[in-house]
Amino acid sequence: MTLWLKAFAKPYVLCAPWSCGRVAASARRRRRNDQGADGDGVDRISDLPDDLLVLFLARLFCGRAAARTSVLSRRWRHVWRRLPKLRLCNVSPSALQAAMADAPLTNLSLQYYSNHRSLAAAASLLLNVARLDPMELNFMAQNVDRDGTIELPSFTRATCVDLLFNSHVTLTARGGECPVLEKLAIARCRIGTSALIWRCPQLRVLQIMDSYDTVKVHSTTLEELDVVQIFRVGGVEVMAPELKKFHLKAYLHKDFSMSLLAPKVQDLSWCCVWIDSVWIDESWCLSCLSLVSKESDSGVLRLVIHRPRVDSVVHSRSLTEIFQFPKFSVLELHLDTMGHVYEAMVLNLLKIWNGIRRLKLVIYKTGVTLPDDEACTPNCPCDQPQNWKSQNIFLRGLEEVEIENFEGSGHEVDLLKLLFRCALLKKVVVKLESKVSTSSKGCQDTYTLFKANPSVECNVIQA
Repeated sequence: MTLWLKAFAKPYVLCAPWSCGRVAASARRRRRNDQGADGDGVDRISDLPDDLLVLFLARLFCGRAAARTSVLSRRWRHVWRRLPKLRLCNVSPSALQAAMADAPLTNLSLQYYSNHRSLAAAASLLLNVARLDPMELNFMAQNVDRDGTIELPSFTRATCVDLLFNSHVTLTARGGECPVLEKLAIARCRIGTSALIWRCPQLRVLQIMDSYDTVKVHSTTLEELDVVQIFRVGGVEVMAPELKKFHLKAYLHKDFSMSLLAPKVQDLSWCCVWIDSVWIDESWCLSCLSLVSKESDSGVLRLVIHRPRVDSVVHSRSLTEIFQFPKFSVLELHLDTMGHVYEAMVLNLLKIWNGIRRLKLVIYKTGVTLPDDEACTPNCPCDQPQNWKSQNIFLRGLEEVEIENFEGSGHEVDLLKLLFRCALLKKVVVKLESKVSTSSKGCQDTYTLFKANPSVECNVIQA
């Protein structure tokens, strides 16, 4: 017993392919030469119950090493098959077939890592792993050296499958059936999600990373969807009546669009960056969008908007054309103005989302010295239409306004006047730009405006 416990005190030593042979030889010599730990000649290691042996083998953290301990005793020949989790690395297809020949592995959670460069070898390994009939599978084959197709086999008992390949591989689901699969994660391979989901009638959780194509998800059972991808073509199409959670992290091309039909979704998280700039009106471009919503009637939409340079290549799209937005209560606009007037653009966005409760503006000015053809002129398109100051829009829900890096310019004060006129505000906070003095004309005009609205909690914070 002492030998066994000492051997497992540092289980990582036994993970090397040659280590189990040394341990086995040592054990055989000790059985021949020793009279047992108590000197009575009893082989107490062989008398240990299988459940205890399984606990010891699990400490090896290596399927190869656990299997090779069968040389210690004929009775242990199949003990390793009872391991709750089995980790295999670069085991050949023939070795897997030999392992399956004697007895099936039960309730298996399998992790398999392959560095085989051959596409045929990777396909054969996946097929043989499927024949082990695992309950859970984590399969990784990252070094396939050429383009090709691997067919997804059937997993009759698996409830959780995680597959990682590389960008060369196309995974097809022509014949693979996964009747009880509940969670599926696929990374870095091309795959038709529609055909795949059709073969997983019990799927509840789907994770997709870098599938390099349109993500099309039509499912009556799916509850969670997580997509991480660079979209160079295609978009996202989701039709899932039971979907409750949808997370999207993506780089988007100029023609990207998303269709979302999920009436029960409550947990939304989108983070999208455009590879190409996209116009949101005649003067301003959208570079980044993020949305966080935990409930159907609340959430935060954050837009990063900039004024493009004259020589920029920009594609015109409407935000509502790209996305189907859920309800949200907070709109945050991070504006890189380069010295241009932004209020007309903000007003246009408020016309689209006139039911928000809170508006936050964060103003940046990256261009200290602008080229003549990029400087804001009296007739600059950014200040169109010129009658925006006198417009009236009904902002039925707006209660709070916050502006960071406020300079107190005439157009900024005019925007505040419009918001006081069109909304039933309860709180307004302006945080002055660091170089702005509270004694400046713009600040004095702002104080006067605040005093004219005593029912609103107003604060000016100096940087």
